[in-house]
Amino acid sequence: MSNARENLVNVIQGDYAISEDSDEILTTVLGSCIAVCMYDAQRKIGGMNHFLLPSREGESGANVRYGAYAMELLINGLLKKGAQKHRIEAKIFGGASMMGNLRDIGAANARFAHDFLKDEGIPCVAESVGGTSARRIRFWPTSGRVRQLLVSGNIEPVEQIAPRAPSKPAQEIVLF
Repeated sequence: MSNARENLVNVIQGDYAISEDSDEILTTVLGSCIAVCMYDAQRKIGGMNHFLLPSREGESGANVRYGAYAMELLINGLLKKGAQKHRIEAKIFGGASMMGNLRDIGAANARFAHDFLKDEGIPCVAESVGGTSARRIRFWPTSGRVRQLLVSGNIEPVEQIAPRAPSKPAQEIVLF
């Protein structure tokens, strides 16, 4: 059942959004790209990014299409709005192999996201990465709730991974 006041905010490739509005839902569609959803449940604020590649090869410069910059923008944006880094949790989506036997950009993107979160000390409490299906993601940033639709119609499991340190249980990812 949908709340008539819900506001969908589309996070396109190379973008990010942060919200503390309980009526906003951040949404995106992913193939080999990655979306990282981060939230501080106590502060009731969260955000989502959508990056295309882990990093720019051979050139320096900031560009949100690349994972390192997109992750920094999302984390710093949350901190500026009152989130506390030690309370931030993350969920990772996407990284599908969309081009058959070509270089698996999706797997490289997923590895990058995991490594970045590990280096920053931010636990990844749930993920759905890999496979060959595109995903439509809806993220409620004030609660950390996520719903995923596999666009191809193939049913693939949503993997739950344990938090780094024992804390509260990971929230479920609901397929719709």
